Amino acid sequence: MTGAGDAVARLVRDEGTGVLATLVRVTGSVDLAEDAVQDAVVRALETWPRDGVPANPRGWLLVAARHRAVDVVRREAKRQGKEAVAMPAVDPHPDPVSVRDDLLRLVFTCCHPALSLEAQVALALRTLGGLSTAEVARALLVPEATMAKRLTRAKQKIAQARIPYRVPAAEELPARLAGVASTVYLIFNEGYTGRSSLLAEAVRLARLLVSLMPDEPTALGLLALVLLQDARRPARFASGAPVLLSAQDRSLWDAALIKEGVELVGRGLRRTPTTPNAYVVQAAIAACHDLAPSYAETNWDAVISWYDVLLSVQDTPVVRLNRAAAVAERDGPAAALALVDALPGLEDYPWWHASRAELLHRLGSASAFPALARAEETGLPAAHVAHLRARMENENPGRNARGFDESG
Repeated sequence: MTGAGDAVARLVRDEGTGVLATLVRVTGSVDLAEDAVQDAVVRALETWPRDGVPANPRGWLLVAARHRAVDVVRREAKRQGKEAVAMPAVDPHPDPVSVRDDLLRLVFTCCHPALSLEAQVALALRTLGGLSTAEVARALLVPEATMAKRLTRAKQKIAQARIPYRVPAAEELPARLAGVASTVYLIFNEGYTGRSSLLAEAVRLARLLVSLMPDEPTALGLLALVLLQDARRPARFASGAPVLLSAQDRSLWDAALIKEGVELVGRGLRRTPTTPNAYVVQAAIAACHDLAPSYAETNWDAVISWYDVLLSVQDTPVVRLNRAAAVAERDGPAAALALVDALPGLEDYPWWHASRAELLHRLGSASAFPALARAEETGLPAAHVAHLRARMENENPGRNARGFDESG
């Protein structure tokens, strides 16, 4: 695809989520809306590079998707001998506020407590994040076939249970929060690998959650976490290549976001004096990095201690993998590799293989390159593969280079 074609593809992808959210409201069906938007996206990718991008890309996609949805409804009505149900007109120039409301409604529809938490997060990633089924499967560490079945069952449950497409009342919010928070953070993580539109959307959704639930530690911790990580974005890539935390120019970090994030951590900690909250603790870890004057001055004892607190409420292989990265900086690569190799269930997780490649390289092992190849096979972003390969090829094997990027 040409550079112009790539730009069109990014534009279509970025606008697609808002169009899907609006069309779900109009049609009342996630399946029908997804099919109609996919058809509109295909048409856009075929015609826009040739004819030019329309003045209102979202409006064009919305009208095209609605026409497709109407055609499907009419065809099904004829096949079943029924009268087609009238579909409300869609404004081709939707107000931005209504679009935001549609997105928020879609978050809460996907994260309804009638669905399992796993299904909530998977469905929201698929619809809101625009991730493919394979990408969702990788993010949630399950086989693609299992994820496809999970998504199908979730959409069927929404249709059969007539789950309403709306922002729930205040008393209903706590039951939705776990799924919404998990979804927003996974969308942020996907954006953190370079898809800035997803990253910005996750930050916006996290702010909306705090506005809805200003005293809820999960909402406060989530917003703090994404702000403290987003603050590093100006220094995280150079010429399209990722820059490790150790090499980032900290003068480029967003001081205002760091200040806001640290204040939110404080609010979250005050609301969790006895029982740690996973998002607040993760935000405290991020604050340790953001407040360090330099990478060399990072308080690794504090970082590892916070990871130990996190493990008391969220003992997962991914958390242990991130803790091992901190151990590598304090205790060396051999100690960290022993921890990484002992982790179960991460054979298909690209960051596990990337971590092994980094540690093996530091130890001077010839197994570093096969580990990197496996990271690439399992979906490590191309920019990260290229960056790590270049370092491994240009540095002397066994050089204990400082700098261990976050795993997700």
